[in-house]
Amino acid sequence: MLEVTNLTKAFGSGSNKLQVLKGVDMTITKGEMVALMGPSGCGKSTLLNIIGGLLSADSGEIDLEGRSYGRQKPSDVVDIRRKGVGWIFQDFHLVPSLSAKDNVAMALELCGYKSEEAEERAVAALNEVGLGDRTHHIPDQLSGGQQQRVAIARAIAGKRSILLADEPTGNLDIASGKEIMELFKRLCKDEENPISILMVTHDPDLATQADRMLLLREGKTFASDIRSAWGIEEEE
Repeated sequence: MLEVTNLTKAFGSGSNKLQVLKGVDMTITKGEMVALMGPSGCGKSTLLNIIGGLLSADSGEIDLEGRSYGRQKPSDVVDIRRKGVGWIFQDFHLVPSLSAKDNVAMALELCGYKSEEAEERAVAALNEVGLGDRTHHIPDQLSGGQQQRVAIARAIAGKRSILLADEPTGNLDIASGKEIMELFKRLCKDEENPISILMVTHDPDLATQADRMLLLREGKTFASDIRSAWGIEEEE
């Protein structure tokens, strides 16, 4: 479903040039949740930004369900951001004055959906994440876990095939974080529309709940288990 081939990215130039990604290869299948771990500053967010069409790579290629990109400028891959990839962040990025439904619907309208369809999709997505009775609540009337569910509803409402989750439980308490992980698992295993999830996390407990773990170290990804990944992180 997602295939990344020999992806490289450097920042700066001359003696100040920093090679962050040095030939990343990875594959994610439909309905799979993959945890991406690695030391701070190793390039995890850079990799997500390139996959999500927010940053261009220096070389290499990404194939997302037959759509090839990677080296193009962000302005040339607007379709990836609008239709292909959904984002979930540590911070929820909700508009404080808008209801849960309007936060989701607004994002859909920005992606080109007409208002009526956007509202229908927003309500359906909020029902899917268990917030059907909170559609008219503004963020301040919702718990942290509920706000993250609104953010997840916003990410899945456009029927995107993959979610990029950057520390998705970082601002949540343990119980709320567990609920979000259970929701992720349910979305991945949905029989009608299974979603794939690539999740960056520093939390070993979260990583063990994924179907598979990858370790990003020295600019490349390696298949890993929790013990070796956590051991390497501690050595850094």
